[in-house]
Amino acid sequence: MRFSIFQDSRKGGRRSNEDRTSYAYTRDALLMVIADGMGGHLHGEVASQIAVQLLTEAFQREAKPTLPDPAVFLQKSILDAHFALIDYAKARNLVESPRTTCVACVVQDAMAYWAHAGDSRLYHVREGRINAQTRDHSRVQMLVDQGRVREEAVQAHPDRNKIFNCVGASARPQIEPSKPTPLRQDDTLILCTDGFWGPLTGKLITAVLMKRDLMKAIPELLDLAELRAGADCDNLSAVAMNWEGAHKGPAGEVSTQTLALDGISTQLGDFSKADNSDLSDEEIERAIQEIRAAIRKHMPQKP
Repeated sequence: MRFSIFQDSRKGGRRSNEDRTSYAYTRDALLMVIADGMGGHLHGEVASQIAVQLLTEAFQREAKPTLPDPAVFLQKSILDAHFALIDYAKARNLVESPRTTCVACVVQDAMAYWAHAGDSRLYHVREGRINAQTRDHSRVQMLVDQGRVREEAVQAHPDRNKIFNCVGASARPQIEPSKPTPLRQDDTLILCTDGFWGPLTGKLITAVLMKRDLMKAIPELLDLAELRAGADCDNLSAVAMNWEGAHKGPAGEVSTQTLALDGISTQLGDFSKADNSDLSDEEIERAIQEIRAAIRKHMPQKP
């Protein structure tokens, strides 16, 4: 495989960052994940961390170097993250479990497979146009579908944060899969939280991608989203991948040709290094241990 990839997560105007991002790849498969945690102090960070970390570790374990069935992997892993969050809440005697949106994508055999729950999005951009995008599981998206709210008005709508489907809620999440999508040269996949896509139109996103390579375009779009959102800017995060770009050798390009058959490369946000300025060292250390315990229950034990 040959692709360029970039990820970044910013706190915006919030006290802490409840978004998490990750990507990992073997010689023949790539996973990208993004999650936007909900639940207030500490719980939002824990929810997104568990979701992203569980999916990443599952990919590390199962991609040898490909996944037997990428669509099944995404469904099962996101559902496992849901039950890990339920277990975390029970262990801490929480009234309700931490929750998070989640969107994840696997690229394998030049095909993209994705699945999501909530309003974190995936855009598939081809030749300067949005070829496909996920449909938000939100109150405002229902109003858009009914023709009662214009797409451009979503960002300012008072119900924009009302999500009816997510990972970790009392109801089992409805994980929406995509159709297997063949990738063409220079296709771009962007996974992002609502802090990224909310202030930006689809036309603006594609226009910037047309003018800049991926490594410059995504930081520019993050800057624009922060500027447009102003002081109330939400956490904003993106993981973006350009498939087999026509111009070889740009910064950030990855070629897996020399990766060992059982090799894997991972870029996973570390909870201890994340932007959590309102958490003490003790809270962070305790959270790390509890996250590991919740995830371990859903990982097969070595014989």
